[in-house]
Amino acid sequence: MNRKDRILIAAVLAIALILAVVFYIRTRLLPHSDPAVVTVTIDGKLYGAYALSEDREQDIDTVYGHNHLSIRGGYAQVTEADCPDGICVHQGQISRNGEIIVCLPHRLIVEILSGDGGGVDGTAR
Repeated sequence: MNRKDRILIAAVLAIALILAVVFYIRTRLLPHSDPAVVTVTIDGKLYGAYALSEDREQDIDTVYGHNHLSIRGGYAQVTEADCPDGICVHQGQISRNGEIIVCLPHRLIVEILSGDGGGVDGTAR
């Protein structure tokens, strides 16, 4: 390996590092143009919409059953449910546009929506 090879490798690594830092700053540190919203629908009808950026504890009581939605630190999660399987509780946290939590017995859908697109195209919707 001669001197030119080392310079080329160093330049490629430097460019990769700069791109990684720019990507990190753009996706994690800069505010998004449209804030994300957590929408809750029951049986296809909108139950509520909550800002993902604001911490909130929300009880969802319907004729189908009880769920508890927790929004903390930019993540939404169903933390309690009285359905027989509890799959919605085990689905974990969601935070990106298009991610959902579903509780079939309670006909509940919790979804993250944002106006900036977030990587979900019209075909996927």
